[in-house]
Order: sequence, then structure tokens, then C-alpha cells
Amino acid sequence: MRTLFFVDDLPTEVGQIYTFDNEDALHAIRVLRTGPGEIFWLSDGKGSFSTVKAVDVAKKSMQCEVIESEFQEPLEIEYTVIQALPKGDRLKECAGLLTEAGADRLVFWSSARSIGKADKTLDKLDVTVREASKQARRFRIPEIVGPLTTSQVIDEIARTDIAILFHESATSKLSSITPPSATAVKKALIIIGPEGGITDEELDAFTASGAKIALMGRPIFRSAHAGIAGLAAVQTLLKSW
Repeated sequence: MRTLFFVDDLPTEVGQIYTFDNEDALHAIRVLRTGPGEIFWLSDGKGSFSTVKAVDVAKKSMQCEVIESEFQEPLEIEYTVIQALPKGDRLKECAGLLTEAGADRLVFWSSARSIGKADKTLDKLDVTVREASKQARRFRIPEIVGPLTTSQVIDEIARTDIAILFHESATSKLSSITPPSATAVKKALIIIGPEGGITDEELDAFTASGAKIALMGRPIFRSAHAGIAGLAAVQTLLKSW
């Protein structure tokens, strides 16, 4: 499997010799021991990517030849996960998992019972989702939004075609929910509450705005881990998988 790295100035002209010299280049040289002749991907994180071959490798940079340049179109459905702020390091763990699972937008929510506090922590998630995107061979780095208030989450629900709120008090399984026709869904939303649970007021507000409630199986997930399961289930329901 080819490795993937991100650059700000993606080379796209076939035959072009490009100097790869950012932090990713250092990782490729010092950790992965990338040598002359090896082929890998460079991407701008927005869908464009080039297949390149290492020509000459120095201590901190390498010269690469562009073999091919392509553009990956986004999936037909945009997936947003609204995640109540988890506590401590679980925020980074959550962001990494959702990135690997294929979320297009990671929206963090300051719910009434959120233990975690955003402060400036969200600014540091750029590195987390960038690294997770490389791990998952994603040519599109997801957008990070938030933290949002409950009223702003309601606005997000209004702008989506289907919104699923996973809650342990639900009586219906996700499989019992009938989504709009496949061609009608362009934006899908998954809502995950905090460890302390969503309040009755939040639950009522979200369902009144059109969100559907579903049970996420029998086991109860940690809040930071529930998003990846919910996202996978909804991707299956909407036949993205």
C-alpha cells in the first residue's frame, strides 16, 4: 500500500521535479526510511493528489518526480458527525476515529452535560485529523467545526436531509428507520451525546427539529467511541458502503 503525505503546494505536472521538504518529508525520510525509487502519494487534502517517485533523498528533503496527477470526487453524500465534547484526551481520540471512519465534517457540541471544555483544544485537532487522514489514505481532510451551542445544532439539523440521534432510551433500531430515497439524501447528520447523556430538553428540541432517534445496539458505547459505530451504521443504511 502506498503511503500518503500532504503538501500545501501540490505538484501536478507530469514529469515535474518537486522538492518535498515539509514535516511530512522528515517523517518519510527519518521514520519510514523512504529511499530513491520509492513511489508514494502527495495530496493537498482537498481531493487532488499526485503519484510521485523519490529521485534523490537528502537528510531533510527529497526530490520527487511526478508520475501522475488525479482528483478524487467527494462521495455523493456528505456525512457530518455532531459530537458532544468528550473529556480530556478522548477529544483527540474521537477526532481520529471519526476521520478514519469517513466523516466529512466533525462538529463538536457544548451540550448541557458535556464534561469536556473546548477552550483552545479544537485548534490542536488539525494535526490529529491530518495524521488520521494519512493513516486512512484519505485525500480529503475533514472540516472541524465548533464548539456549537444547542441552538446551533438545531440549525445544523435544519440544513440536512436526514439526521439520526443515537440515544440509549430509543425504542427503535436504526434498521427500522426508512430514509428518503437515495437520490434525495445529499447531507446526512449523526448526533452523539455526552457521557452524562442528552437532557430531555435537548432531546425534545432535536426531535422537534426533525432528528430521528435510534438505538445503537445493546452495548452502551463511550461517547468518544460511539460516533465511529453510528457513522458506520448510517453509511450502511444509506448504501455508501
